Amino acid sequence: MSSAASSARDRVRQKVSEAEWHTRVELAALYRALHHFGMTELIANHITARVPGEPEHMLLNAYGLMYDEITASNLYKIDMDGKVIMEPAGGFPLNATGYVIHGAIHSVRHDVEVVIHTHTRAGIAVSAMKCGLLPLSQHSVILGEVSYHDFQAPALDFDERQSIIDDMGDTDLMILRNHGLMVCGSSIAQAFSNIFRLETACRIQVDTLSGGAENAMVLNSSHFQATRNLVPPHVIEASAKLQWEAVRRMLERSGAVVDA
Repeated sequence: MSSAASSARDRVRQKVSEAEWHTRVELAALYRALHHFGMTELIANHITARVPGEPEHMLLNAYGLMYDEITASNLYKIDMDGKVIMEPAGGFPLNATGYVIHGAIHSVRHDVEVVIHTHTRAGIAVSAMKCGLLPLSQHSVILGEVSYHDFQAPALDFDERQSIIDDMGDTDLMILRNHGLMVCGSSIAQAFSNIFRLETACRIQVDTLSGGAENAMVLNSSHFQATRNLVPPHVIEASAKLQWEAVRRMLERSGAVVDA
């Protein structure tokens, strides 16, 4: 780690609680994980985490950094309306669409600690399909209910917030029509599990339909029920925790520095 990075880390760490620093490190790791698994669009998109003990504040990436450049100390700390509480060093601006979209969810869903928004090729492809996400795979069945939000414009208008809130309701997964994917989680682990499964389900659908819709075998309600009986929510939650721990070990082996 360079002396400049070490200095930036120390300055931020001295100003925040241990709980916030831990969340910053885990959030930076989440950004690196999405980069590793190809769920990025250069400097676009965003992931937010609520600040422990400060439910009205969230952490968000600066606009201009690639996901594999995100560290614990270069995250913005803002309120739900985008007011900057703590600005990171580096001179990169605040990601405006982040607090419009994410602030809407964090402000009303107090069960949500993390929100992820992506613009992946497969996610956008499925978001542009009239059929939406089809039950073509185990991944899509395990996901549970997916909500939808119709495209209005690039998400920079606060007036769109209420429709995002209404459309998401109490679901944790939403497809933004002609736009991309958004998932919530009560933890870093759960949010990662949700986006990984939803993204995989979208990739499977794109691959399946490339062979012709007439060849697609859609699962029925009995498959849904059998899967839910065998894989209840507490099993999914436990699996998400183990999965995230494995991802963290992978990042450590790769030498990714997230606590700078």
